[in-house]
Amino acid sequence: MGIVTATTDKYQACIAACVKCAQACYECFDACLKEDNVQERANCIKVLVECAMMCQMSASLMSMDAQFVTDHCKVCASICSKCASECDMFEDAHCKECASVCVMCADECNKM
Repeated sequence: MGIVTATTDKYQACIAACVKCAQACYECFDACLKEDNVQERANCIKVLVECAMMCQMSASLMSMDAQFVTDHCKVCASICSKCASECDMFEDAHCKECASVCVMCADECNKM
């Protein structure tokens, strides 16, 4: 349910998924920087930040019922899927959990 109006109720599940995904990506980003093989994770780390930022923007646009929110969410879904693929390359629990959250977010964004 929206915070101050009911206008965004139709987006609430996707807003929640995007906020959760952004948090997961930032947490995974931080954890990846502490791993021994940071160089091997360079692309994954970049995609984690891109995914987190895209999810934050998507949540913001849905919150204001923006005109191009559906188009934006489709791109967000693509980035979330790419991030999930990158994270799946690593065996760490934080990467596996992040990949799972990214897949869930991509699914929600694709429903838009």
